[in-house]
This record gives sequence, C-alpha cells and structure tokens, in this order.
Amino acid sequence: MDTCKTGNRPGCCAQPGEGRLPCCAPLANPYVPFQPENPPKYEARRGMIRGTLFPGLDLPLMGMVNEVEKSDTPLHELQALSFAIQELALYLDTHREDQEALELYQAYQELYCQGRQAYARQFGPLNHMSPTEGGQYRWLEDPWPWDLAANEK
Repeated sequence: MDTCKTGNRPGCCAQPGEGRLPCCAPLANPYVPFQPENPPKYEARRGMIRGTLFPGLDLPLMGMVNEVEKSDTPLHELQALSFAIQELALYLDTHREDQEALELYQAYQELYCQGRQAYARQFGPLNHMSPTEGGQYRWLEDPWPWDLAANEK
C-alpha cells in the first residue's frame, strides 16, 4: 500500500505523468510534475486553449477544462504558434537533449516567421517592432491586430 510521504492516507499520491496533483499536497505549495524525455504534446492550437503544450502538465483548476476553440484566423494561428514556441523553449531549458522537441521548436519558429510575414502583407504589422516595407511607419494604420472584426477575414 503506497502512502504519501507527507500524509498517511493510502493511495493519495498521483503517479508520475498522471497530470493531477497529489491529494496530500500542502495548501499553497507549488507542485509541477517532472517531465520525462520526449513527453506527449498537444498540437499548438489545442495547447494554447489548455494552457500547456504538455498533457502531463495539464492540471485544470478545480476540474474546470477550457474547451473553447479559437476562430480560425491568421492572428489566432500566430498566437498558437507563439505559445507553442514559448512552451517548447521552457521545456528545452531543462531537456536540451530532446532532439524531437528541438525539431518541433524550429519548425514552429519557421511557421511563425512565415505567418508573421503573410499577416503583415495582408493586415499590416503586428507591433511597432515589425519590419516595414518601403521604409514607411505603418503601425498606426488600421486594422490593428486586436480589431477582431477587421482581422476575421
């Protein structure tokens, strides 16, 4: 019978990779399961909705799961890619030898760069740091990235 190291209730500890907190974890103490090498991953859009790219770290607050899909717009695709790139960067900080994760990171970076250029050609720059064509400062031109109706084309 397994018991939690900090408690005496049998079977209360989560097994590695289960994606749930142990029932005997002290209140307000952070707990993040250790990620094994090459863990399963959500695709970028799903990961953005769930708040993590890794199902093993998917710990919904009070069992509430976000299932609301984002609309299929170029801006939402860029947001999903940006989220996935950041998640993979954090993972690679502790798992630098995971070649599959590195290749996915590089593929998402390439897709993000291509998508950002296509977005800027169609809608204008994403932010004031975006390169401008023809030497013009286009950041103040409409539509702005957060103008939902204008960017749902």
